[in-house]
Amino acid sequence: MKVILLQDIPGTGKKGEIVNVSDGYARNYLFPRKWATQATAGAVKEVERRNEKERAEELARVQEAEELAREIDGKTIEIKAKNGEKGRLYGSVTAQEVADALNAQHKVAVDKRKIDLAEPIRNLGKVQAIVSLYTGVKATITISVLPLE
Repeated sequence: MKVILLQDIPGTGKKGEIVNVSDGYARNYLFPRKWATQATAGAVKEVERRNEKERAEELARVQEAEELAREIDGKTIEIKAKNGEKGRLYGSVTAQEVADALNAQHKVAVDKRKIDLAEPIRNLGKVQAIVSLYTGVKATITISVLPLE
């Protein structure tokens, strides 16, 4: 029997898939729990329409992320911090400070969890950071840490 899964079921399939299962499994397990519905011609068309809409939305999100990546790739952000002797900072520059500086200097809002600092910034100078905007879409920015005067 062909059914359309209404949620992810381990060993059977993912939500929105049309799968072939035994009649008893469908009638006695999937249908009573409302985990699947029978794959009629109208239901199959509805699932295909919904899947097409989701693919279009996903493509739009990827294009938006790629556009943002092109905009910020290679940009330099200046952050001023208190420092001691030999250029060592009091504390460190965090991803939140980088996100705030990116928003203030280049008008680009990025979540701090998307900024990947290889290691905490504890010294004056320039450091490269990777901003993961979406799955597979990344941009590299330069962070210039200057002394607070």
